[in-house]
Amino acid sequence: MNPPISRRTVTVSLLAGVAALGTAGTAFSAPAPAAGPHPDRAQPTIVLIHGAFADASSWSTVVERLQRRGHRVLAPALPLRGLASDAAYIRSVLDSVPGPIVLVGHSYGGSVISQAAADAPRIKALVYIAAFVPDIGESALALTDKYPGSTLGQATSTQYYPLPGGGQGAELVIRKDLFREQFAAGVPVTTAQNMAVGQRPITLAALREPATAAAWKKIPSWYLVATEDRNIPPAAERWMAERARAHTVTVRAPHAAAVSDPGPVTDLILKAARSVR
Repeated sequence: MNPPISRRTVTVSLLAGVAALGTAGTAFSAPAPAAGPHPDRAQPTIVLIHGAFADASSWSTVVERLQRRGHRVLAPALPLRGLASDAAYIRSVLDSVPGPIVLVGHSYGGSVISQAAADAPRIKALVYIAAFVPDIGESALALTDKYPGSTLGQATSTQYYPLPGGGQGAELVIRKDLFREQFAAGVPVTTAQNMAVGQRPITLAALREPATAAAWKKIPSWYLVATEDRNIPPAAERWMAERARAHTVTVRAPHAAAVSDPGPVTDLILKAARSVR
């Protein structure tokens, strides 16, 4: 199990190093890098939320590209314990960010941003990267099962952890020998191996928990469909994007699209950011 998160945000300047070392799940903070342009205070802050079986370092290359364009960027570590509690945690992070925000979610992180952004007027755009976009009452598992094609069930194993009040909770991890094929097909082997070692497990309860808010009904949305996704069926992604009336792009990418195809991911986020006035 990973050690408890002691700080909220992951220092974007250290993300690449974290990815290389496979130290997923630990949050860092440090001064902003001296190189590159100073952040443009007129632009929105971009907050990147990772999903299950990943950590904030999965945004590493996207972070670097956004920073080069003058954006302030945050990539918090998501607990992955339960939808309501995860959304409340992210909302607390957002409350500390001044000015307008573009909120980006990958995978299960899409469920989190849909709930965390509800009744938050400073969040001006939502960006979903191969992510869940649940309506009220829908869970991530229900949306996964809406269309055939996911092979996640066969690729995961269950492990158990103690609950604070006693008993055990169940969480899922992707088997290391299947991680690249399932989650990051096309990503360099060494990178995929490091991702597998540092993956963050998600509780079954979080995947089963129904959403209680759907911020995408009021906030403009963008969506990247990953056609080679083996976690969320691409047909489900297209359906969710259409229902949300999201500005949609389609990329031949695996579930870990921000790692395999950071260019299209960054471009979509920048399009959303340019819409903010």
